[in-house]
Amino acid sequence: MTLDIKGRVSVVTGGAQSIGLGIAQALCEEGSRVALLDIAADKAAEAAAQLRDSGYEAAGYPVDVTDRDAVHQTIARISDAWEPASVLVNNAGVVDQRPFEEIRPEQMDLMMRVNVHGTLYCAQAVSSGMKRQGYGRIINLSSKSGKTGSALMAHYSAAKGAVIALTHALAFELAPHNITANCLCPGITDHTGVWGNVSKGYVENLGLSRDQVVEKFAAKIPLGRLTSIEDVANFVVFLATKGDYCTGQAFNITGGREVH
Repeated sequence: MTLDIKGRVSVVTGGAQSIGLGIAQALCEEGSRVALLDIAADKAAEAAAQLRDSGYEAAGYPVDVTDRDAVHQTIARISDAWEPASVLVNNAGVVDQRPFEEIRPEQMDLMMRVNVHGTLYCAQAVSSGMKRQGYGRIINLSSKSGKTGSALMAHYSAAKGAVIALTHALAFELAPHNITANCLCPGITDHTGVWGNVSKGYVENLGLSRDQVVEKFAAKIPLGRLTSIEDVANFVVFLATKGDYCTGQAFNITGGREVH
């Protein structure tokens, strides 16, 4: 079964740049009206204007996903302007890299609040509208690190593992309403701010050049390359439009690096 999202509303958090913007554009290409949520107000407005200039219907909304009230108010504004969301992509996230002994409470708290609390709050905010419509697609961004934890990223790995467990719980609760909940577990995704930060950390912590870091990690991948933004965006489109019988799953997008 194919869900026609033409004219339907999709919400993408962290949508102003990088993977989020790639996902937003892919959903626009399917005919969806896309709301880009981002903590950076200017970037959200610029990204939405960029999509509108390309002939798509998009709007930017500044919001901090760790602020539950602000999230609910923003989703209500989107519903009032258009209609309730049919698709939610929880892409907003933060990453950090350091030896686990050096992780401080404030760093652990930020990792959980953005990656886990923010995912929960956004799902809560769209659920009532999806229930009224009788369908919905919630797609959460986890990581390979959420399945097999990554060295020097213990707090990030823990948060992304929590996103997978949260997705399982949402899937069970929302299935009676024809709302699916799945998550994506990309490997290292090239040309993103996250990889830029991580590779910088590996350069500093491992004493390698950036090219050596890329070579080191690509060598671990059976298909021989890092994940691309397009790899992730294409999977989002599949789940939003054709993956009707998929729920509660954590799909690997790792070129064979992760297989469980």
